[in-house]
Amino acid sequence: MSSTEEQVVRQAHRVLMPSFHGTTLPGWMQERIAQGLGSVCLFGTNLTGSDDQARHLVQEIHKSSPDGCLVTLDEEGGDVTRLDARSGSRTAGHAVLGAVNDVALTRAVGAGIGKRLRDIGIGLDLGPVADVNCEPDNPVIGVRSFGATPELAGRHVVAFASGLHSAGVASCIKHFPGHGATVEDSHLSMPRLDIDEETARKRELAPFATAVAAGVPAVMTSHVVLAAVDPVNPATTSPAVLGILREDMGFEGVIVTDALDMVGVARPYGGTGRAAVAALAAGADLLCIGPEREPGQMEPIVSWIVDDIVAAVADGRLPAERLADAAGRVDALVRAVQSGSLAPEPPIEDARGPVSGNGDSGGGGYQDGEADLEAARRALFLRAPDELPVLKHALLLEFHVTPGIAAGEVPWTLPLEGAVKRSLSPADDLESVLAEAEGRPLVALVRDAHRHTWVADRLARIAGARPDLVTVETGWPVVNAEGEPTGLPGAVAVWTYGGSSVSLRAAAERLGPR
Repeated sequence: MSSTEEQVVRQAHRVLMPSFHGTTLPGWMQERIAQGLGSVCLFGTNLTGSDDQARHLVQEIHKSSPDGCLVTLDEEGGDVTRLDARSGSRTAGHAVLGAVNDVALTRAVGAGIGKRLRDIGIGLDLGPVADVNCEPDNPVIGVRSFGATPELAGRHVVAFASGLHSAGVASCIKHFPGHGATVEDSHLSMPRLDIDEETARKRELAPFATAVAAGVPAVMTSHVVLAAVDPVNPATTSPAVLGILREDMGFEGVIVTDALDMVGVARPYGGTGRAAVAALAAGADLLCIGPEREPGQMEPIVSWIVDDIVAAVADGRLPAERLADAAGRVDALVRAVQSGSLAPEPPIEDARGPVSGNGDSGGGGYQDGEADLEAARRALFLRAPDELPVLKHALLLEFHVTPGIAAGEVPWTLPLEGAVKRSLSPADDLESVLAEAEGRPLVALVRDAHRHTWVADRLARIAGARPDLVTVETGWPVVNAEGEPTGLPGAVAVWTYGGSSVSLRAAAERLGPR
């Protein structure tokens, strides 16, 4: 192999962000890291919940890389966590922070996550989420969004990124050009945004423009078709859509793809390898391949993708200059993270003007976890009579719906003292449930009740039989003309804006024994 061919192979590795299965680093992955992998993405299946285990695993990755490697994961806070996938997130989610609308608090939460990641050795966080969740029935974003307006989302994206950067962790804003107005999940299909370009620029694209202007180092694409700009290709493989980011917004950092095994991009191109080549040709720099769901699955996929990229350079489908440019951008971010020379912290502003306190390495004076619990408490929206009912020995009905693929299955419950818990599914007999609840307080814990017909129907029937029902909604709220949550049945209703353990703790405190 000539030196030029060796360079292309090295660059093909440099632009990849694969994953692996299990809690220890497999030999094949060590070999690929040694060949120059630019990044390794960790998922919940790689982590036990122990930061010591995570730290040891990350150290093994770094030891295997002669050129430096970005270890990354989706630690958004709230419902989407990898470090705490086995216990539930201990941090406040984006919707919680948007509901509070205190950018200093958002920065503190971001700093807390960043401090933990940096201590473990993780240099790139795939967050925050910049999507404007203007579609209440959105199945993939929801409480992962800071809010339903571009101004709110933009302020808090920059504040959260500022917190990460203060701890020495690079942020990656996602999912460009915006996934918040869709009613399909790009894990399962290729959603379309059939809106005019002016609307897209004012709404979907605005938070990304704000973040780029603030100096964020990485942006993740979505597999969404922005029809007004490119009616055929998803953003990940669209030169026209990525051109908005590079040329119109002036972004010079790393463009990261969402996982290329997702149906929204893999199916149109006939597989992950061809999608990878198309994404690079369109202007992407770092290719997330997706989780390894079964042992041994990822090793041949990485080999195929490397071979596809090398072949595409050889036959001219992918210009060698484009591959070199992408690898160079990844190299620059690796160096910046290693040296602690990330771009200066983005300035943050709330609705009233600049917020002071940037530049310190902590969380704005909060101790560990304090900012998250304060945010969760302040975000709670309660509709109740003047005096709350006593809920000792309540029957807690947990309406378990299939979680979003990004969040996955994580422990989820309301820690009410003395409560008897019962999981509820569409097949359960409602009469037996009501009989079981006779003589005791009744609490329903739901997620996005408005999106699941069986949940809304059951809640209405239970409230008809038990007007004293207490309902706790952890998902995206339906709001009235004044922007206040509405629509839940029962004498008492609580909206938490997220299902993380800290949000559920805050709700239990508010409803619990007095």
